[in-house]
Amino acid sequence: MKAATISQLKKELVKLEQDELLDVCLRLAKFKVESKELLTYLLMKADDEIGYANELCSEIDLQLNTPGRIHKKTLRKVVRWMDKSLRFSGNKETELHVRIHFCRRIQDKQISFGDCRVSANLYATQLKKIDKAIDKVHPDLRFDYRLQISGL
Repeated sequence: MKAATISQLKKELVKLEQDELLDVCLRLAKFKVESKELLTYLLMKADDEIGYANELCSEIDLQLNTPGRIHKKTLRKVVRWMDKSLRFSGNKETELHVRIHFCRRIQDKQISFGDCRVSANLYATQLKKIDKAIDKVHPDLRFDYRLQISGL
């Protein structure tokens, strides 16, 4: 079966009554964990972006707070999870807050990449994403974010 376009889906969803729409959303949430996570964000966390960003930062702290050395697999896992969680929000300020926090944690833990180009590239990619996101926020906030990343 070929998936319908967003506009086609929107037209069909408009036709549904409230109870039918509720059933469709619940069936959608049952099929994929990611759909359930998105629905959780939209219903429970979208009202408080700052709280959501702080929650993501604390989860990053938990994942990077392992004693000893942090391997590239762990960093990749954290970045994948972070990207997925930030995609739910779509807010550039939240994205900047979380990505800067991630880079600061790497710096605070003094993770040296040494010969591992994968980890170094992963860190460099995060810095590029931060620069792109800074260009998309309000001009008044750009200066503040550039000050935050000056040490990275």
